[in-house]
Amino acid sequence: MHRALFYHRMTGTMKTKMYFIFAFLLVSVCSCPDNAKRIVSLGPAITEELYLLGVGEDIVGDTVYCVRPESATDIEKVGNVMEINVEKIVSLKPDAVIATNLTNQRQVEKLKYLGIKVYKIGLAKNFEEICEQFLFLAEMVGKQKEASGIVNDAAKKVNSVKEKRAIIPKQKVFVQVGANPLFTISSDSFVNDYITSAGGINIASDSGAGYFSKEEVLKRNPDIIFIVGMGVEADGEKKMWEEYKDLNAAKNNKIYIFDSYKMCSPTPKSFAEMLEEISEVIS
Repeated sequence: MHRALFYHRMTGTMKTKMYFIFAFLLVSVCSCPDNAKRIVSLGPAITEELYLLGVGEDIVGDTVYCVRPESATDIEKVGNVMEINVEKIVSLKPDAVIATNLTNQRQVEKLKYLGIKVYKIGLAKNFEEICEQFLFLAEMVGKQKEASGIVNDAAKKVNSVKEKRAIIPKQKVFVQVGANPLFTISSDSFVNDYITSAGGINIASDSGAGYFSKEEVLKRNPDIIFIVGMGVEADGEKKMWEEYKDLNAAKNNKIYIFDSYKMCSPTPKSFAEMLEEISEVIS
């Protein structure tokens, strides 16, 4: 149902790295419980989307990475990216647990064995799949109408950016989401959708698993560099790239730092907002 609704409506270093991958996630199951009222969320984007739907109070447990919105930090923490506390989750008596591809599979199976309904999520490759996830969650909590409005508003913003940026000259963009080793994003991610929709060309679209060399970045000579991270580490990476005076991004002062939580929480709403922000610097 959620897929049909979506297509009917629409036209048209390690912590940062792990969080970035974690936030890509998309629901991949085809059924959901009716109006779940006690939910354990094992993904930051899932938590943020539930709040966006107005049911944040129904989340009885989430992960230490669930920090948006701020009130999510007060929710009972049941684990991290890969490991969860099965006993704590069971004690919360959830109607549904939304797990991810990174959640320890043995622990997921244990939850199922104990009678807990667990719903697995996969990888979001683009804005459309992000919206499918959102509509799935809306079905789960009985907020289909609200979700449809949010998706429609986000789609209008996304399509508006695409139309405006379609006529501008394309600029080469490199997105760094981790260091030591250098890690980027390929064409198989929603962040690539940010770049292409905003009028850019992802120079690492063929990077496969995401590992990339500094030498290859210099060879492909991007016009713009986005560093996804926070704090001293991100500042250090920016200074490192600025030292390469022949690099177009350095020469043109086009090296930007984006907050990892902001860029990597792909609700329909935040995707549209992030895309508008990115389109301002890809010019």
